[in-house]
Amino acid sequence: MSTRGIKAIFFTRFHHEKGSRVLHQVPEGSITRSTAPAALRTPIVEVEAIAAYLNPTQQFCDRLLTFCTNHHRVIGYPVCIREGKYSRNEFMFNWALVVEESLADWAAYGEVVRKMGRLLRGLEEQGGFLSREEETRGVWEDESLSGGAYGGGGSKVYALCEMILEDLNNYAECMIPIDDSNTINLKLFPTRSPPPPIHAHHVPLLTISLTSLTAPISSDLTLTRIIPFINGVHSVSKIARLADTDLSLTRKAVQHLVYYGVVILLDIFSFGAIYAPTVEIGGFITDETVQEECARYIRVPRISLGRNIKIGSESERSSTSSDTSAHNRSPSTITATDFADYRTGSIEHVYRDVMTEEDGEKISHETLITLYTSLRQGLTLKNFVLENLTLLENIDIRRFITFGVIKGMLYRIHKYAITTSTFASIAPAPMSTTTTATATIAGNNNDNGIAGVGVGVVEGGKLRLNSIVSSTHDVGLPLMRFLDGMHSFDEICTELRMSEAEVDRKVKGVGDTWVVYR
Repeated sequence: MSTRGIKAIFFTRFHHEKGSRVLHQVPEGSITRSTAPAALRTPIVEVEAIAAYLNPTQQFCDRLLTFCTNHHRVIGYPVCIREGKYSRNEFMFNWALVVEESLADWAAYGEVVRKMGRLLRGLEEQGGFLSREEETRGVWEDESLSGGAYGGGGSKVYALCEMILEDLNNYAECMIPIDDSNTINLKLFPTRSPPPPIHAHHVPLLTISLTSLTAPISSDLTLTRIIPFINGVHSVSKIARLADTDLSLTRKAVQHLVYYGVVILLDIFSFGAIYAPTVEIGGFITDETVQEECARYIRVPRISLGRNIKIGSESERSSTSSDTSAHNRSPSTITATDFADYRTGSIEHVYRDVMTEEDGEKISHETLITLYTSLRQGLTLKNFVLENLTLLENIDIRRFITFGVIKGMLYRIHKYAITTSTFASIAPAPMSTTTTATATIAGNNNDNGIAGVGVGVVEGGKLRLNSIVSSTHDVGLPLMRFLDGMHSFDEICTELRMSEAEVDRKVKGVGDTWVVYR
């Protein structure tokens, strides 16, 4: 939510004899010209251009009405109360605010206007809050009246506009007592963008600490079961297996957390991955505060005798062998669940009582800058570590990469496979020259290296496979559907539950295939 997003607030009335008038405006002179000392020299919005929309016909009353003029957006909620006690049996007013036309999140302000219009309607119907003030102050007697002239001087409506403008711009909420039984409570709720699709290979990382919560975060059973396994290490697929939950439900639960900013998504950590700096690395180089935060976060704690510290989480230590390659971890990794906030805030170290300056050599700022700027395209993380063994002493490499990604200093260069081979190219030839066959394929006797049952054609005495049904995975052609350049190796490894080395070997067994990085 942008700060000071509201440029002006004004209140208009339609009089059966005087017509439509702006009775209150904050700041002075923002809608109609005013002679007040603090009035704006030029109105933000010319009232002549919007007069027809301020108090429209009854068909448009009691609904949100917005329009743009002079690069600003006016949001109003015209109200028409039909009662016999009023002149011509109706009382029409409009409480509106002005924001910049370019403001993308204007819908949140629209909800405030809608609520305020309904509140003022209720106050008027209950005790004549608006009409009584007009009668006692003689608002319609001065023909030269110009909004701000009447705006001050103890008007409750003007005071409401003034307080709402300041409180919403400064605090995004306000609570204003009207009388003993009525209070105005308004809050700007930001409109959140739809969450991105959640894939099985995504790695969720909590941005807040949930250990301090006394009540369950949700009554959703899937959400409750998966939260203990969200540690910035496990992929969504692995979380579903560890929590014994359905994968589709797990993806929806993670998507729910992402929507509310409780979780961010990372890539699977692998020493075969490639990372490179972004333009944000310049801010890191000049910001010593972020450098200090980074040094605390990535430093491997020195374990002193008599101190009981567990490195890594229980779920991390119980990782199955099938995910070892896809979830490579350094032996000194501390689970990222214990840390809070990201990007805009600091990541506090939970082992602050252990990690003191006396525990080891401090990581210098120069070392951090050198390491982050040494990452580049074409350099795998494994080779990066081998090239900087001395500088990486006492540094958790996983945390080093995670911190850079969270702060936006690093981006992942993904690996994709593209093949020109199609299902048509491996389709059976005419029956006169080929014979369909089914064969049991040993693990080392076929190009794809899968032990299972192969279905294909015989050409020239040689079996050419059309598909392979693995003995461990009941799928046909498990690899071919990923070789269109749209699926990263992270996704392939996760979906097929194979290591990157295995996928590499199988990709090489497919003819006319290229591996690209982007």
